[in-house]
Amino acid sequence: MENNELIAVEKRIVARFLDMFIKFSLILGLASFCLTVFAPFMNLMLWALILAVTLYPLHQRFAKRLNDKQGKTATLLVLLGLLLLVVPTIAMVSSMGDSISNLIERVNNNTLDIPAPSANIATIPLVGEKLNTVWLKASTDLPSLIKSLQPQLGEATKKIIGTLASMSGSLLMSIFSFIVAGIIMAYGRAGANSADRIATRIIGSERGLKLTALCTATIRAVALGVIGVAFIQALLVGIIMTFAGIPAVGIFFVIALILGIAQIPVILVTIPAIAYIWMIGDHGTALNIVFTILLIVAGMADNVLKPLLLGRGVDAPMPVVLIGALGGMAASGILGMFVGATLLSIGYRIFMAWVDDGLAETSETNDHQ
Repeated sequence: MENNELIAVEKRIVARFLDMFIKFSLILGLASFCLTVFAPFMNLMLWALILAVTLYPLHQRFAKRLNDKQGKTATLLVLLGLLLLVVPTIAMVSSMGDSISNLIERVNNNTLDIPAPSANIATIPLVGEKLNTVWLKASTDLPSLIKSLQPQLGEATKKIIGTLASMSGSLLMSIFSFIVAGIIMAYGRAGANSADRIATRIIGSERGLKLTALCTATIRAVALGVIGVAFIQALLVGIIMTFAGIPAVGIFFVIALILGIAQIPVILVTIPAIAYIWMIGDHGTALNIVFTILLIVAGMADNVLKPLLLGRGVDAPMPVVLIGALGGMAASGILGMFVGATLLSIGYRIFMAWVDDGLAETSETNDHQ
């Protein structure tokens, strides 16, 4: 009798386990399939969500003046974003592509004229003599130097072409991200309720609402106070350099953007541009002075933009933001830089909030004892 009962219990356990295993496998398979389908659009949707969360307060201000017409307000913001941000950025990247194409063409046609190095180049510690030798050979016999460096130049050309292709793809995705962000903002209230419900379902009502508030605050702080400031400043520098006739503006734009996110003074980019204006530019003294002043102001514009856009400090340390930006750029190009900086900052803030909650609970337990 006991053996029959044990066999029956064992069968029920096996049946229950098999039932759970089949259900879990089906759910896991469905989740894996959904992830596979969604993965190509992951960065686009994440950046669209970041844009929507960041711009939503501005969207609501505009909506009040448009009789609370959420759809029309979202459309207006999308058009303004494309006009003021995306179009100039496309111009910067196109300029970089044109400059590189022109350089390659001049090298192939042997029409590139490189001036002889200054005598001071050889006095630079460690690398001065080698740099002077290579520079001197480039100025006197460029085809021979290119032939000797052909394997390295071939690899470098492939990387440059790959980078330009990645940047072009990121810009195209940025355009779609703005459009998707507009759709998200148009349904912002329902989206906010859904986010609260999902967070509540995962970790409970009180902590769920705190989690959504934490994520929202971190997104806006990083997107406006770090990425937004760096992007606007780099765009100002690029536009001024374009009017000043400085070549390879796109390269300066990307460098200024990375320096801005890293919280390194962007004036380090504008100083070489100012030197180029005075040494090679042909605008005349008056225009040179104007462009110099504008580049100095643009290089220090973050001191004005941060108080205007940020309002308070970013809770995530700058190394976290920088690592997120560089890692995201290495993984997914320019768009990944923005997404990576924001997501790593959110992860850091959630982790630290979890640490603080644990310490608070431990402290309360010790007080009761």
